Amino acid sequence: MDKKIIIGSDHAGFNLKNKLIDFIKNKGIKIFDAGTYTTESCDYPLIAKEVAQKVASNEYEMGLLICGTGIGMSIAANKVKGIRAAVVSDTCSARMSRLHNNANILCLGERIVGEQLAKDITETWLNTDFLGDRHSRRVEMIEDL
Repeated sequence: MDKKIIIGSDHAGFNLKNKLIDFIKNKGIKIFDAGTYTTESCDYPLIAKEVAQKVASNEYEMGLLICGTGIGMSIAANKVKGIRAAVVSDTCSARMSRLHNNANILCLGERIVGEQLAKDITETWLNTDFLGDRHSRRVEMIEDL
């Protein structure tokens, strides 16, 4: 896999983020850690903004954001034009977010999914390509909103 990925979390997603970094690196994928780097309370919109802007500018192909539920990170990341951030808590949704929606940021909740499920979701998401075809038109419609 030749993907270049950026990952970020707030304090509530810090532990899962570090486990996923190791998991992704062990697959031979390049990953950049955008923080946070401690469990000290921080403001997740700042992390989401950095990751989203770097994905939107094509500096990174894909991004992962982790907080307590994944919801706050998703809301913040989706404010950046060109971002399609999906909160996912199962492998089917991970697959469909890529196949039909071309999601470019995966959002996970450390308090929602366990470590093994998070790894399964991440692997599914990273290994699923966008179908294109009729879905391209719909993604373009989203981009035009």
